[in-house]
Amino acid sequence: MLLHRRSSNRLPDLFQRRAASGRGPRPFLAPIRRQRPPTTPTRPPLGLAEAEPGPHARSEELARLEAALFIAREPLSTRRLAKIARLSDGTRARALLRELAAVQDASGSAIRVEPIAGGFQLLTRSPFGPWVRRLLTTPAENRLSAAALETLAIVAYRQPVTRAEIEAIRGVGCEEMLRQLMERDLVAVGGRTEELGRPNVYQTTKRFLRAFGLSRIEDLPDIGPVKTLEPTAPPGPGGQEPPGPPAPSSPSSERT
Repeated sequence: MLLHRRSSNRLPDLFQRRAASGRGPRPFLAPIRRQRPPTTPTRPPLGLAEAEPGPHARSEELARLEAALFIAREPLSTRRLAKIARLSDGTRARALLRELAAVQDASGSAIRVEPIAGGFQLLTRSPFGPWVRRLLTTPAENRLSAAALETLAIVAYRQPVTRAEIEAIRGVGCEEMLRQLMERDLVAVGGRTEELGRPNVYQTTKRFLRAFGLSRIEDLPDIGPVKTLEPTAPPGPGGQEPPGPPAPSSPSSERT
């Protein structure tokens, strides 16, 4: 107990000597908090109702309609647009679509709402196609061959058409071409005919309309009537026409 008391009595002196030599406990210093300079209050972003009107300002309904078209990955019908943009009905959506197209034309926008595949979608204007193609490169395996394009053109202009009719026009078999077009959802079976064996008939799909930028199949360019050229005989020597067959002789001349 005496030794403990002596050592405990000497503790304050020990702390003083260590503090004087710089090895003792240091007093606690509270961190200094730096005062931030006063900031000017920022104004919250303006809503559509508070935005300053301009020559191409959108109403709240028109802005909701444009936003729905912007995020859509496929054409939307007027009924679906009215449901997404919280409009009264499809008639109101159609009226706003006409207003949006007029605003985009007046402002010189690079995109425009277009009717396509039975709906409406925001598309890039055709003058900007070369710049857009630099970003949207099509892989080589996704491109159609010349034979597939020829088969697709026959189906598009002659639909509904059977495989026998396609092969009669092309002159070769087209079973493999039809299979590839059906795998890419460009052609589909549209039913059966009443002919012997009830063969399938083929027609184009909505994906075909989207791929070629058509609103309906009647918007295909008119190729006009196909003219059949009569075969002509090659010219004779010296550029002259070859002589025709000899005229039949009369009976009187044969007798003489």
